[in-house]
Formats: sequence, structure tokens, C-alpha cells
Amino acid sequence: MQSEIKTHSTSSVQACQNCKKDFIIEPDDFAFYEKIKVPAPTWCPECRQRRRYAWRNERVLYRRNCDLCGKSTVTIYSPNKPFKVYCSTCWWGDKWNAYEFGRDFDFSRSFFTQWQELQLSVPRIALLTKNCVNSEYTHHSNNNKNCYLSFCVFDSENIMYSSNVWKNGHDCCDCSMLTDAGDLLYECVDCERCYKSQFCLLCRDSTDCYYCYDCRGCQNCFLSYNLRNKQNYFLNQQYTKEEYLKKISEWNLGSFSVRQKLWQQYVELVKNEAIHRASEIERSVNSSGSMIFNSKNVKNGFDVYSAEDSKNIIATIEAKDCMDTYHFGFKCELVYESHGLTRAYNTLFSHLCYDDSDIMYCDTCHNSQNLFGCVGVKKGEYVILNKKYSKEEYDVLKEKIIVHMKETKEFGEFFPPQLSPLGYNETQGQVYMPITKETAVTMGYNWEDQIPGTFGKETIKPDQIPDSIEEIDSSICKEILACKLCKRNYNIVQTELDFYKAHSIPIPHNCPDCRYKARIAQRPRRSIKNMQCNCNNKLHIHGQTQCPNNFETPFSEEYIAKIYCKECYNNEVA
Repeated sequence: MQSEIKTHSTSSVQACQNCKKDFIIEPDDFAFYEKIKVPAPTWCPECRQRRRYAWRNERVLYRRNCDLCGKSTVTIYSPNKPFKVYCSTCWWGDKWNAYEFGRDFDFSRSFFTQWQELQLSVPRIALLTKNCVNSEYTHHSNNNKNCYLSFCVFDSENIMYSSNVWKNGHDCCDCSMLTDAGDLLYECVDCERCYKSQFCLLCRDSTDCYYCYDCRGCQNCFLSYNLRNKQNYFLNQQYTKEEYLKKISEWNLGSFSVRQKLWQQYVELVKNEAIHRASEIERSVNSSGSMIFNSKNVKNGFDVYSAEDSKNIIATIEAKDCMDTYHFGFKCELVYESHGLTRAYNTLFSHLCYDDSDIMYCDTCHNSQNLFGCVGVKKGEYVILNKKYSKEEYDVLKEKIIVHMKETKEFGEFFPPQLSPLGYNETQGQVYMPITKETAVTMGYNWEDQIPGTFGKETIKPDQIPDSIEEIDSSICKEILACKLCKRNYNIVQTELDFYKAHSIPIPHNCPDCRYKARIAQRPRRSIKNMQCNCNNKLHIHGQTQCPNNFETPFSEEYIAKIYCKECYNNEVA
């Protein structure tokens, strides 16, 4: 196979063995496959991404007892799952050993059959967190303190109902994609280094901003967009500080009904008035996709920060020479077809592994090197199917297994969908690539019929919640609320109420999951298409005719009125 790869000097069109659509493998792709010594993929990029999505349950939580200590614990695994689940304390502890489940490889059987048997026998960690204090309801998170119902949060403190808070977030609620610090934020999305702001999208280095889009270096701005280094702006018009404060005082921000009107006005501004750059790619060279920053040679990347020479990557920070990966980073290199990795080197076809090197086909292995087909191994070396070997034995057996997997057509592919320990509807796949149960089962994915949630148990209805936060006291924390959208019950915790009162925020009428989905809906898609710039500003170089520039964009004219090329955007905004 490797000799075949070396002969490709031009692009190759392949038929996806899953969806049957054609996809292109480019010469640089073949060079990468040769470098890491794997065959070319047989599934198209979209099907490969769906397959990885199916392994990430980010926010569907259950209660079940730890199978080691017996204590009730929060976990991403429903009680009906066919494997043991240990609470984080027990899983990281020394009362069990992953090598107890080690086994010999049987060359008369397929690799994935044997690997699944191992996977089903090894206890799984309830929630993957490391070095977290008072943050029981968090997952995919590290080095946090006092975080609640938040996911993919790192190095942060006092975070509630948020996701993807990367590095130094403090005192934030209902936020998504905060990078490089953020303090005292509410309902902010794709923001960097912002402070004391609410309902901001794509803002940076801004303070005391409300309902703002694409504002940078701003302070005291309200219902505004595309501003740079401005102060005291209301509806994109400048006022004196006194005039601005008077304008703002006319809005009772603690009122739910007032906030609803503000939100609708803001949505219309973003949709019809704000200028959207074709693709958010900044401080980056030779890169394509969307939301790419400080990167070089990234192709088809989405939500990428400080990456280099990588392709088909999503939710990535600090990575180099990686391809077909999802939610990984913090210094990863030579990673392929994997999900949920941090500080990984030469890691292929693996899931939820931190601080590893030279591993392949592993699940939830940490601080290890030279592993093949392992599950739940910690601080291991030269291990295959959870059985230890000498270096010489490991090298020989590993190569024999790879030859066997090539013969069975298993090698070079991520884990098959049916091996996921999750139902597709529990995963991010259902958020970004939703399908019905019937379609999921037909495609080989699992499905969970007992999704958690209570309905009809509310003690107060949405229209009975006082309109103003000033009218609400701690008794609301004893009530059971019902989401206006999905009808699921939810509650308000005391720290949450304290935050709302401190910042004049009314009680939300939707549950945390529906609020999360609303934030995701504000973000650009994770796919791009070609379109023509729709700028017709006669002052630009193209005059009164429509700008002729074509570009790739994640936006759709169906939802956004002004989608400009880089040149027209800079003429208007920068």
C-alpha cells in the first residue's frame, strides 16, 4: 500500500464506501498518509467527520452509581450501557488496573471484534476531567474551579452553562467559544478578551458592550456592529458619555419583555445591516474554512487557533501536521482520525487520550506511549490490547497485527460507528449533522431511547415568572421551571441567581440545552460554499456594479444580507 501512495503525483477521485459520493484525495494528502504510514481513507471527509462526532457526548448527563465505590455520580453514560462506569476519583485512583483486562491477540478473528470485547470489559470514566475543583457537572475539561454545567472548559473559574471556554475565563454564564480570557460575560459567542459584556458575537478587546456584533477595542457600545476602537455608540451613532448613559438608562435591562425586544432588534441588525466578512480567517496564511486564527497552511478548518500544516480539523488549538481530527489540541502533532486529544504526538485512530505519544487505536488512555488497541491504560508503555510486552515483542506483534488488519480491511479507518459507546442522539453529531433514529440505525450508529429529562413536573409556568429580576428572590431556586421551547423542566441555582441579580439579567425562560442550541445557531456553519461578493457600494473599486470577487464562505444569503469579500469588508470596516 505504501508504494501505491508514493506514485500519486496528482489528485485522485474516489467513491466513498459509505455514502457512495465522489471525493478527492490530493497529492499533499497522499504525502501525509505516507508520512504516518497509513493507507488512504475509503470514506469521504463528511462521513469521516460524522463518524468522529458519534464519539463525543459533550452535554447529555445521567445519574448512576459508580461501579467501584457505589456513590451516585454524574456521567455521560446512561445506566443501561453495557459496561462499568467509575466516578472520576475511582477511575484515576489505584484500586483497579487496566492490565487486569489484558489479552492476547487472536489472528483468526478481526481486530475490531477483539477490541470491542476489551472496550466492553474495561471500566469507563464517568466524566473526563483533570485537576478540577468543585466542578462536578463538567466534562472534557481541565484545570477549573467552581464550574457548573459547562463543557470543554480549560483553566477557568466560576463558569456556568457554557461551552468551549479556552484559557482564563472568569465569572461567565451562557457563553460559547471564548478564547484567550473573558470576564463577567453573559450570552457571548466567539469573543476574545472581553469584559463585562452581554449578547456579543465576534467581539474582541471590548468592555461594557451589549448586543454588539464584530466590534473590537470598543467600550460602552449598545446595539452596534462593525465598530473599531469606539466608545459610547448606540445603534452605530456616537454620543457623549452622558448622552450614551441616558440612552441606556431608558432600557430596563432587568425586564424579560424588554430583553426580548432588544434581542429581536439585535437579530435584525446582524442579519440585515451588519457586514459579514466572507470567512473569519485572521493572522493566518494559506488557510481555508472559517474561524481560523494565528494559523498557517490549514485547509478546511473550523474553529482553529494556532495550527499549522493541517487539514479537515475542527475545534483545534495549538496543532501541527494533523488531519481529520475533532476537538483536540494544546500542543498536538502528527494526529490523524482522532477525537478528544490533548498534548498528543503521533497518535492515530484514537479517542479521549491525553498526554500520549506513538499510540494507535486507543480509547481513554493517558500519560502513555507505544500503545496499540488499548482501553483505559494510564502511564503505560509497549502495551497491546492492555497486555504488556517488551519493546522488541511489541514492535514485532504490532506490525503483524497491522498486516492482519490490512487483510481484513480494518487498518486505516477510525472505529466503526457501532463501536461507539454512545447513542448518536447523545452526541454532537445530532447537533451538527442531525438524523432520525431510523437513518442512524441504517447507517450503523447506535441510538439511545432513554434520553434524560423530566417533563410536566414544573411548579411555575413561564408566564408566571416575574418579568423583572428585581421582583425575584431566592425562592425561585426552589421552583421547577419548564422550557418554553422543548418543555423540559429545569431549575435555577443560587450562584446563577446571584449572577443575574448582580448584572440585571432576567430569569431565562428556556432550558440550558435550548440556550446552547441558540448560541450555536448564531455561529457560521462548519462547511463552506462558493459565492460572489454582494457588495455594490459605488465608492469601492468596482463602482456601481456588484463586486466581481468570488470566495468560499460558511454563510448563506438566505440568512445574511451583506456577505463581503476581504477587500470590500476592509473598505467598510477596518
